Amino acid sequence: MEIVSIRNQTITEFVLLGFSDVAELHLLFFIVFTLIYTSITVGNMLIIVAVVSSPRLHTPMYFFLVNLSFLEILYTSTVVPKMLEGFLQEAAISVAGCLLQFFIFGSLATTECFLLAIMAYDRYLAICYPLRYPLLMRPRWCLGLVVIAWLSGFIVDGLVVALMAQLRFCGPNHIDHFYCDFTPLMDLACSDPSIAQLTTFILSVVCLTVPFGLILTSYARIVVAVLRVPAGASRRKAFSTCSSHLSVVSTFYGTLIVLYIAPSAVNSQILSKVFGLLYTVFTPLFNPVIYTLRNKEVHQALWRLLYIKQTETLN
Repeated sequence: MEIVSIRNQTITEFVLLGFSDVAELHLLFFIVFTLIYTSITVGNMLIIVAVVSSPRLHTPMYFFLVNLSFLEILYTSTVVPKMLEGFLQEAAISVAGCLLQFFIFGSLATTECFLLAIMAYDRYLAICYPLRYPLLMRPRWCLGLVVIAWLSGFIVDGLVVALMAQLRFCGPNHIDHFYCDFTPLMDLACSDPSIAQLTTFILSVVCLTVPFGLILTSYARIVVAVLRVPAGASRRKAFSTCSSHLSVVSTFYGTLIVLYIAPSAVNSQILSKVFGLLYTVFTPLFNPVIYTLRNKEVHQALWRLLYIKQTETLN
């Protein structure tokens, strides 16, 4: 067995235990999470195709949504396939592969934190400053915001993984989780992980609380603006949309804050796995439904695309 060439490593691979304590449910879990993973991938792909193929949807809001959909596909594809493997056989992963999985997953999660804040700010400008909105959210400015979000996510987690790579892992090599998360990895480190833990804590506070605070502020101002509108269907629809957005966003940020800023609050590994499922599987599952698949413009774009395809087939 080949030794991975990461500084001071003395073991070659980790074994992800996943949900080994409920082995009798593995087949059921495999079927359920395969369906969920397929739904996430197909749902987000439909959003991307609908927006790209419809010029009417080439607006800042849908530009951000396409980025979110693309991110969600990558996000779940980093974690779920390895989890599914664990339902069928022992899920082994090399030390380098484990750090790579955490780097990609962590970078995408951090990018999503920034992207969700940008999307909330975009809705705030569109609702509260409709006349100035086209000037405030010019295409070049939108592109710049997205590039900053992606680069920031990978730079932040690149720093964390660089510190993790300096640690020595000498056994045991069993990770009691379904993916390579930060805290379970730190529990297995033979060398002092305090610098990596402190750095991760500081970066987590900044990258979670600042975007989440911006989201709450944006939606609070949106609610104030909506309250000025006479009661009616449009007002009810606005409140329904805001509440559904906030529920998914709060679940995403809430679980991340608990796991990365206050991990001591999670006193059970089973609870840690449940929280992990909330932001790795269930939030990506609901995002397409909450943000766009209930949207009439997206529905019309998809039906139009389907009609064109059928027409081309018949001809």
